[in-house]
Amino acid sequence: MGADHDHHGDHHHPGVAGDITLSEPARRLHAIEELLVEKGVIGPDDVRRVMDVIAARSPVDGAKVVARAWTDPAFKLRLLEDPRVALAELGFPLVSGAMLAVVENTEAVHHLVVCTLCSCYPTSLLGTPPDWYKSFAYRSRAVVDPRGVMREFGLEVGEEVEVRVVDSAADLRYMVLPLRPEGTGKMAEEDLAALVTRDSLVGVGMPNQPGVYP
Repeated sequence: MGADHDHHGDHHHPGVAGDITLSEPARRLHAIEELLVEKGVIGPDDVRRVMDVIAARSPVDGAKVVARAWTDPAFKLRLLEDPRVALAELGFPLVSGAMLAVVENTEAVHHLVVCTLCSCYPTSLLGTPPDWYKSFAYRSRAVVDPRGVMREFGLEVGEEVEVRVVDSAADLRYMVLPLRPEGTGKMAEEDLAALVTRDSLVGVGMPNQPGVYP
C-alpha cells in the first residue's frame, strides 16, 4: 500500500482512543476493516452497528423465544424448521452470516452445545458467551464426557436419556430449546420466559422450576 494509507503508524481508528497501543492482531483487524470500507464491501458504520446490536443482546432474548415456542406450537415448528424466519417475527434478526439451528430437548433426548475449535456462539440472540464456554477445559471435555461436564454444572441426566453433543462452527451456531418444566401449563408467556436460564439455552442446565429463581 502507498505511504498515504499506513495502517501501522499513528493512524487513529474511530472509537479507539489515541493513547491506546493496539496489538498486532488488532491492527490487522482494523486494517482489514478499513480496506473493506475503502473497496465498498461494507459501509463505514456497519461493523459498529453490528457490534451495538450484539452488545444489546442477552439470554433474556433467547428466553423470550423459548417461551413463545412453549406456548405457540405453530411458532415452535417454524423455529425448528427455519429459525431465521421465526426469529424475525419476534424482532430478533440474525446479524451474522452464520446459520442458526435450534435443537429441541425432550424426555428422551438432551442436547449439549459446544464449539470445539474456538467459541462460536449465537451472539446476535444470546449476547456474548460466558467465560466457561470459551475455556479449553469445556471445549475439550464436553465431547468426550458430556454427562460429567453437565454434572459439574449441577445437571444430572438420566442414563435412559440420549445425550447429543452439537458442535457449533463459524457457519452454523446452535441454541437449545429446553424441555418445558412441569406444572407450568397455566403460566403466562412472560412468566415462562423468566424460568429460562442461559445455561439451559446451551444444555448445561435446565429451566428453573416455578417459584425457584437464582
